[in-house]
Amino acid sequence: MSQPIDKQRRAFLATASGAAAATAVAPGVFLHAVAEAAPRDSAVSDSVRYGMLIDTSKCAEGCTDCVSACDRENGLDMLLKPEGASDQHWDMQRPRWIRQVKLKNNLTGRVTALPMMCQHCEHPPCVDVCPTGASFRRADGIVMVDRHTCIGCRYCMMACPYNARSFIHESVRLKPTATPRGKGCVESCNFCVHRLDNGGTTTACQDACQHGAIVFGDLRDPNSAVSKALAQYPSEQIRADLKLNTGVRYTDI
Repeated sequence: MSQPIDKQRRAFLATASGAAAATAVAPGVFLHAVAEAAPRDSAVSDSVRYGMLIDTSKCAEGCTDCVSACDRENGLDMLLKPEGASDQHWDMQRPRWIRQVKLKNNLTGRVTALPMMCQHCEHPPCVDVCPTGASFRRADGIVMVDRHTCIGCRYCMMACPYNARSFIHESVRLKPTATPRGKGCVESCNFCVHRLDNGGTTTACQDACQHGAIVFGDLRDPNSAVSKALAQYPSEQIRADLKLNTGVRYTDI
């Protein structure tokens, strides 16, 4: 016999925000729920190209706020070290969407610390080498991985000149609904696409940066904050010699 629908309870579950919940969908499998804004109502188009400018002169030594925020936003902090694995082994294999790296200028000897993530290239090598089409570039410039078609060959990881992709080695029990993941798949920074497709305009790393080092937005819009910053300050691509036309640029390197 069917039960009447409790509309009050349904409305509460649909609109509750501010608190995350772990929902069991199958034995041993949980999804970490997050609040979302209104979803997009039109197709992605190339009238927009998302990009980012990072001012390395504002990156404070030892600061990892952007890394921690990325981990929380995308559930990377929910991944646990495999039983029996050493700290060193786990440090080598744990997924990271943002790495803190140091670049040295061989001419001057100057060392610059900066966050390194997927550079969202216009001509991404990871897409070129993917045998299944799992690695792809959206019309708005965001480079992503389709986990449904990724076979874990890791060709994209070898092709990426920025070491920006991670492989999921272990089975995953807890995961955010916005960032599903499974053993044997590759993943990387996607400019918090779940935010953008649900009405958002910022990334987690940008929001978390207390020093204002990260500016994100539409590179095709001359009035966007990122376009104005790029017009005001000289910027560089990492490995500009590869002519990939990256969506992430850096100043003061």
